Amino acid sequence: MEDQIQKIIIIGAGPAGFTAAIYAGRANLHPVIYAGPMPGGLLTQTGTVENYPGFPEGIDGYTLMDQMEQQAKQYGAILEYGTVTNVEKEGTLFKLTLQDQSIRKCEALIMAAGASPRWLGLESEQRLRTHGVSSCAHCDGPFYKGKTVCVIGGGDSAMEEATALSKYTEKVILIHRKEEFRASSIMQERVKTNPKIQCRMACVTEEILGKDHVEGIRIKNLKSGETEVIPCDGVFVALGHVPNTEILRNIMTLDERGYPVHNTAPEGLFFAGDCADPEYRQAITATSSGCQAAMDAEKYLNSLHQ
Repeated sequence: MEDQIQKIIIIGAGPAGFTAAIYAGRANLHPVIYAGPMPGGLLTQTGTVENYPGFPEGIDGYTLMDQMEQQAKQYGAILEYGTVTNVEKEGTLFKLTLQDQSIRKCEALIMAAGASPRWLGLESEQRLRTHGVSSCAHCDGPFYKGKTVCVIGGGDSAMEEATALSKYTEKVILIHRKEEFRASSIMQERVKTNPKIQCRMACVTEEILGKDHVEGIRIKNLKSGETEVIPCDGVFVALGHVPNTEILRNIMTLDERGYPVHNTAPEGLFFAGDCADPEYRQAITATSSGCQAAMDAEKYLNSLHQ
């Protein structure tokens, strides 16, 4: 495959990437998907997905992504587990460098690499990651049965993390820097009516405490200026995500948040999913944009060979 020029390569194996692969496969474009470090995307770290159409009882995120993967393969998509580390443009071709320094080339490229968790940026957070600091309640929640944990954030992700953790823990303390949550009403209601969850508003995290594992967290109240140490066994950071677009910086402009400035993209490059969506970031919008990207890529490839 290294010497072949592919018609289309898709970077990312989440709902956007797999949907693009289904459409490209049905168009006989023989798409190759590079899954990167997280095959299946962030949905594989989610519990029950309740708002994806067609599943009135909800569906496990991992199961949903597994079904999308099987459907993409059914139409001829090839799934590779390499990670793309750089993208260049050579004439009408895209040149992709993989983590092992091997090279792949293609005529059309769909960027569907998703996003990665946003961290606080504290030294203590970095040092204690995997030692009590996490960004995935569904992955690590069972380790905290009967214990106290803190969740940092105020959006839907934070609400979901807190709710999921309350199934295992004795207490969840939700810390948010503003006086109001930005989460959807239904997610806020679940948190506010959950007796295991306490909310600390207008507070910022100054330090995560502990030498070899999390022992507590120090927060500061932005209204009073007072600091408080909260003993806890784990800290879950739920501050949203950063688009995985850095590999495109050599061929186009990214804005201050890392999202693509679309009118600077070279011909043949198409976007799908959370890596290009600062507004909605839902599974359903990711699949929709995956469909659009594949159809646009097919039109582009047809124009190349007319």
